[in-house]
Order: sequence, then C-alpha cells, then structure tokens
Amino acid sequence: MTVRYADFRDITIADFDAVVVGSGFAGAVAARELAEQAALNVLIIEKRYHIAGNMYDEYDAAGILVHRYGPHIFHTNSQEVFDYLNRFSAWSAYQHRVLADWYGTYLPVPVNKSSLEIAFGDEKAARLIEKLIATFGDERKVTLNELRAQADPELAEVADFVYENVFLYYTQKQWGLTPEEVDPSVTARVPVFISRDDRYFQDTYQGMPEEGYTRLFENLLGHERITVCLETEAESVFELVFESGAEDAPLQAIRIKDEDFEGPIVYTGPLDELFLARFGRLPYRSLDFVYETYDENYHLPCGTVNYTVTEDYTRITEFKWLTGQTGSKTTIMKEYPRPYDDPATQIPYYAIIDDDNDARYERYRRLTDALPNFYPLGRLAQYRYFNMDKVVVDALAVSRRIMFRLDHPDAPDDIDAETGATPAVS
Repeated sequence: MTVRYADFRDITIADFDAVVVGSGFAGAVAARELAEQAALNVLIIEKRYHIAGNMYDEYDAAGILVHRYGPHIFHTNSQEVFDYLNRFSAWSAYQHRVLADWYGTYLPVPVNKSSLEIAFGDEKAARLIEKLIATFGDERKVTLNELRAQADPELAEVADFVYENVFLYYTQKQWGLTPEEVDPSVTARVPVFISRDDRYFQDTYQGMPEEGYTRLFENLLGHERITVCLETEAESVFELVFESGAEDAPLQAIRIKDEDFEGPIVYTGPLDELFLARFGRLPYRSLDFVYETYDENYHLPCGTVNYTVTEDYTRITEFKWLTGQTGSKTTIMKEYPRPYDDPATQIPYYAIIDDDNDARYERYRRLTDALPNFYPLGRLAQYRYFNMDKVVVDALAVSRRIMFRLDHPDAPDDIDAETGATPAVS
C-alpha cells in the first residue's frame, strides 16, 4: 500500500487516535506498530518535505542513489530488529569498509594488522603484531588505554601513532575542538584490532536496503491507518497548555486545532524547539555536504575514506560502493562539520553531551513529566546519539508501553509493560 498523504489544513483531529511527530525510524516504527497492532488511526506530522528522516535517499541527476543526510549503513546484533525490518525491505549483503587517508596512503580503520604493516613496514609490524598477540591474544580488540598501560614502549608507540594519525585531527574537525579539549575518556576507547578483519562493523547483521531507505520507509508507512502531513512543524500546530505561567511549570495538555489531544503523542523532534528554546538552545554539531559526480566507474577504493591528517572535510563517501549500482558515472559526498547555529537552515546531527547540556535537557524533559500521553523518543527528543537499530528497539518498546497503557489505564505508573510486574520493594 502507498503512503497516505494529507494537507494538515484538511485534517480533522478527532479522526485520529495517536499523533507522531517525525517520520524517521523512531516515528515510523512507532506509527506502524500503533496502527497495525493497536488498530489506532495515526497522524504523522513531519516538518520536512519528505519521509524517512535522515535516512532519506534519492537518485541524483547522474542516476546515483545518494543519501542526502550522510551515509547510513545498517548493522545490528539484534535478531528482533533485523526480522522486523526484513518485513519492509530486502537487504543486500554489503559490509562497510573504511580507509584513512594518511598523507596520501590508505590505512584500514579501525587500525588492524594490515594498517600496522602499512604504517610501520613489514619487519617492524611483524614484531609489533607478535607483541600484541603475546600480550592480549589474537583476534582481539584493544583500546589505546590498554596499549599505554603496558611496559613495552613499542606498544605505547602504536597507541601514539593511532591517536595522532587516525583520531586526533579527525575528532578536532568533527567536534570543533582544540587538542586540549578532546575528551581523554573518548580517546581511551579508540580501538586497535589484532586481526585482519577490515570491516568497519562486526555486527551479525549488516547490509543496505536493496531499493533504498526511502522505499523501505514507504513500505513501513504504507498502512491504511497512517496519514502523513509533510512540511508541518509541531511547534506551529501544537498549542502547549501549562499548569501556570511559571517558566518551569509542567505541561498540562497539548491542544491541536483547538482541541485537547488526549491520545498518545510520540514526539521525536528536539525538545528545546518544541518549547521555543525557553531555557536556551541545546547545542549540536551540524554538517554541510558537497556532492561531486565523475565520469568514471569508481573514484575511491571503498565506500568511505576518512581524512584524518589533512583537509577541512572529515570524510568522503562514494555511494555506488554502498548501493551496488553499476555504470560509467559515480557520485561522491564530502562532509564538512559545522556549528549548529540556525535551526531554520541547518540540521542538528550530533548532540554535544556534557554535564551542563544534560542538565539543560533534563530541565526541558521535566516539563513533560506530568503529561501522561507524551512520549519523547529518539536521538533528538532524548538528546543522545543512537544507532539505527537502537532507535528501532526503543520505538518497539515505547509502542508496547503505549498499548499496555491503553489496555490498562489504571495500572501503576511504574509497571513493566513487558511483564506486567512492578518493581520489587527493597
């Protein structure tokens, strides 16, 4: 079934049992579950001109299927998530590989045995690999902190090489930081693989939707009980009703078209934008994308090349590697990280998480605590970075919670929607 679209101006809100804000994985999965499993009529409000959120892809002028908001490679260890999405798309067997451009020489990343041979030469690399295996075992993943904790100075040399040539400058560009501002706890987790496995992800299930992400979302949202309103911002059509005029007064109701909407509202947008940034904006990093098309089969040796010691951009993605397309033309995309300064023209990609920003987010979230039908869901509404599979898992869980609430309106607030149990009293 095709997606049912409507103009918000023509909507009668009384015709709907649930409202979902956003049509990325969080909103789309929740909408499908509520429509299919609970037989609710679901209205999706989407601020963009298209569905699928940041997973949106389309064919460019050269006929190449490109991801308009950065490359998205599906990977998961969850059988549940893989089986669920298999309902809406067939999947290719693509496994992502990434190279770092090290002053014109390509190194596999994460750094592995092959990377060490390229960086240090065969003879020294053989000695380093022997020491790594003797210390940690073969086919293992170790962190820079673990390497630096060893007495052998050559293992510390490996850690320093990876830090300086793979991690540092890339991270500075990505987050707009000086070397002194780079979080040591993040540095500590940078991995080195004691293996020949050059895949970027090691998850059990990996791949790309064979007909693209947009088609997957069309299948996901193609349900008779789901209606989608594009180019509709929640903050412009929601009237927020507060318990009092105080700045921190909790949200009492959300009115839509002059009616209190009492059904479940799944909100996947930024909470600070919903509340018109009354406590100040939550900071993010944004991205600019530059596309280039070439008259050649391939421009890069793999799907993504990271520029870890040179260039203003962080990486280039060549989409034909991801999609499996063939032909005499190819399109690449360069990514330039930017501060997130203007919500009207930019997209928030990466939350800048620290104690102050977490506290500000919690202040926004607490405004919704008293509204029992409001469910913040996803990376923007929860101010966290989540992989796609995590968002799907959370959307399924929230949907089950909503359905449990609808079936058991008098159940205690802390009851487990999965088991029906309440927490044990200690």
